[in-house]
Amino acid sequence: MAIMTVYHGGYTPVKSPEIRVGRNTKDFGNGFYCTIIKEQAQRWAKRYDTKIVSIYDVRLNSKLRIKEFREMTDEWLDFIIDCRSGKIHSYDIVIGAMADDQIYNYISDYMDGSITRDQFWIMAKFKYPTHQINFCTKEALECLDYRGFEEVF
Repeated sequence: MAIMTVYHGGYTPVKSPEIRVGRNTKDFGNGFYCTIIKEQAQRWAKRYDTKIVSIYDVRLNSKLRIKEFREMTDEWLDFIIDCRSGKIHSYDIVIGAMADDQIYNYISDYMDGSITRDQFWIMAKFKYPTHQINFCTKEALECLDYRGFEEVF
């Protein structure tokens, strides 16, 4: 498989990524999140006093269980709802669009029954493209090769 470059925005260089277990607030569950969009990683880093974007080469292992959402679909929406509700999936890597804060507010409204699924899709238009790739298992993390980092100013 081809090599791609991915970025992780944070407050410190991450030479040895780990699976992060959170509070069920991540779109694709627990893991180590990156993106192919450098500007998006820079936005992630800008949440911190020290703004660091770690850079990795990735060669995906075809033996891993990889789920890719090429578009925002009902399946994508249901997957995010399941993950954010604490449901565990069996994928090593999950790739797709990100439900940013605005989109997640719409997801919450849909989950609460305040809006219908059709109303969700009408409102769920991104202002700019988003992308995330979640490395969910130790085997998936082995696909990452740390290249270095950049500080964001």
